[in-house]
Amino acid sequence: MNHLSSDAIRTHIVEHLAEGHFCSGEVLGEQLGISRAAVSNHIKSLNELGLDIYSVQGKGYKLAKPLILLNKSAIVAKLNQAGSDRLIVLNVIDSTNQYIKNHQPDLKNGFVCLAEAQTAGRGRQGRTWVSPYGASLYLSMHWAFAMGYQALNGLSLVVGVAVISALKKAGISEAKVKWPNDIYVDGKKLAGILIEVEGQIGAACHCVIGIGINVGLPASVPQIDQPFIDVQTILQHDIDRNKFAALLIDELLVTMQAFEKSGLEPFIAPWQAADVYANKPIKLIIGSNTIEGIARGIDSGGALLIESKDGLRAYQGGEISVRAN
Repeated sequence: MNHLSSDAIRTHIVEHLAEGHFCSGEVLGEQLGISRAAVSNHIKSLNELGLDIYSVQGKGYKLAKPLILLNKSAIVAKLNQAGSDRLIVLNVIDSTNQYIKNHQPDLKNGFVCLAEAQTAGRGRQGRTWVSPYGASLYLSMHWAFAMGYQALNGLSLVVGVAVISALKKAGISEAKVKWPNDIYVDGKKLAGILIEVEGQIGAACHCVIGIGINVGLPASVPQIDQPFIDVQTILQHDIDRNKFAALLIDELLVTMQAFEKSGLEPFIAPWQAADVYANKPIKLIIGSNTIEGIARGIDSGGALLIESKDGLRAYQGGEISVRAN
């Protein structure tokens, strides 16, 4: 009788398929102690998670292309500072942000959760972050601030600067930031940031820094309703997600330590330099109000500056989306 969880069974199947060879359903079933029909159902579930697996009569199952899975040891070996006690790599999870939230406040600052796929990935304003299996980096980091909410001014902007810096080190120099939390290349979305904060006013607060970066998305992802791009399309070659994850974690750790010490100020100039809408006409939508003007970067608190017929005004937080005019 089989006692493995569905996640453990699917992990085993993916590990066997990852090298790109055919695997028979019968052999997989024998290894796992389940029927061929059960194997077929798990394959179907993996397909629904965005993994491109096809079957050939008499040969079995095969991935459309080989897959290098995320591997904790491989990531830790490439990190400059964080140890294995601050990293967990999961297979399929509802949301890496939710994992961090579920385990606060027991985590050390800089603790990272990575997953191969998310079934309930979240973006800003309640949107879904589409998370196909093995196609991207879905990463969440824990950071507690003893100083409370007042220490968080501009955090999503600072994380954006860290992502831009990691992408540069990976060979992508043309990435831009869109206020307050998206990364774009050639007008297409490459990455998104979701900061979630819990705590009492006047007391320490716990932050979850969630980052999704498209690495090698399938050719068609019908659930994504805006232009998107991925790292491998930009670089025109495959990349090692373990090496890229280590690069990003290192960049985040250095950035967060600097932010904790000095706040937003040191990051304003690099953010302005990467601003996708710098000195361009934009519309700012706040609820039912629309403000039109020229984007003039950010102020010392991270608020968006817009120059209109009424002069230069700052807009901060809330349900705001920025669109090119």
